[in-house]
Amino acid sequence: MDTLFVTGGAGFIGSALIRLLVAESGWRVVNIDKLTYAGNLESLTDVADDPRYVFSRSDICDRTALDVLFQTHRPVGVIHLAAESHVDRSIHGPGDFIETNIKGTYTLLEAARAYWSMLEAKDKPAFRFHHVSTDEVFGSLGESGLFVESSSYQPNSPYSASKAASDHLVRAWHHTYGLPTVITNCSNNYGPCQFPEKLVPLMIHNAVSEKPLPIYGKGDNVRDWLYVDDHARALRLVFEKGISGETYNIGGHNEKTNLEVVDALCSLLDELKPRRDGRSYRDQKVGVADRPGHDKRYAIDATKIERELGWTPTESFESGLKKTVGWYLDNPDWVAHVVSGEYRQWMDRNYGDRA
Repeated sequence: MDTLFVTGGAGFIGSALIRLLVAESGWRVVNIDKLTYAGNLESLTDVADDPRYVFSRSDICDRTALDVLFQTHRPVGVIHLAAESHVDRSIHGPGDFIETNIKGTYTLLEAARAYWSMLEAKDKPAFRFHHVSTDEVFGSLGESGLFVESSSYQPNSPYSASKAASDHLVRAWHHTYGLPTVITNCSNNYGPCQFPEKLVPLMIHNAVSEKPLPIYGKGDNVRDWLYVDDHARALRLVFEKGISGETYNIGGHNEKTNLEVVDALCSLLDELKPRRDGRSYRDQKVGVADRPGHDKRYAIDATKIERELGWTPTESFESGLKKTVGWYLDNPDWVAHVVSGEYRQWMDRNYGDRA
């Protein structure tokens, strides 16, 4: 049974990918996660007891730990999702983003290269280092146009700059050392099990908790929205079928302003969980000062992955958002554990510092 490493597998996208791989593939999956604040193993309870799933509480900046993992499990590849990912946090504390996203990616690349270099010649071409990145590395679009794989890099936040740097490292390790790599750049993800600092889960939680719904500036910043399970399918496809050295953009074909997203959420909540006073959740919207350097618009051209690998998103924004709202309403314990911090206590009790 071939083994695949997933770094950051206790995070939002990583946990969705692992659930997909365990349910629908023959891969044996080793989840490598440091369990920072956004890592939540409660998102993986459905697969925790599966014999094809292994968890290692390890830091991608720890070269010794990585070397042991490579020699112990001997994977055929890595899907690298471990990253600090919240723009607001990067503005207030960029150091963690430099450490994890740049130094961590470098350390993981070097550990993977050392392992790959010792493989037999027949096994080397089959190895893959799949680096998962973001459309934010390309900067901000005007009212028209789309990001394509050849778009120039113009990152505007500490987060996007750190991800741009990690993209360049992966590309350099391919061209300099021959390490088989693929890179994917995705648009904004949403769906179940997302940490409630991001727009969609934050608005759902605040709405049902009768708190304000804060909207940056005029709410006219545009993002392309991608349902997380669609993204997970794309990641599996790129890892298994993508061409070494190539980059693939993954987008949902769902451009929405932040205000449109919040209004859509409010309409769904009005339908699925009406307020006790009969008013609309839209009454809870409040404007707040805009984020420094807030990029105006992101939009992805996903033609290449559709043409070459046959991937298209299955969820529309409307269907994906309805599934997302329904999941959060049906899983109040998960949300409560995250908001209260109880999930951290649960993980420390069950996993501690175990490697």
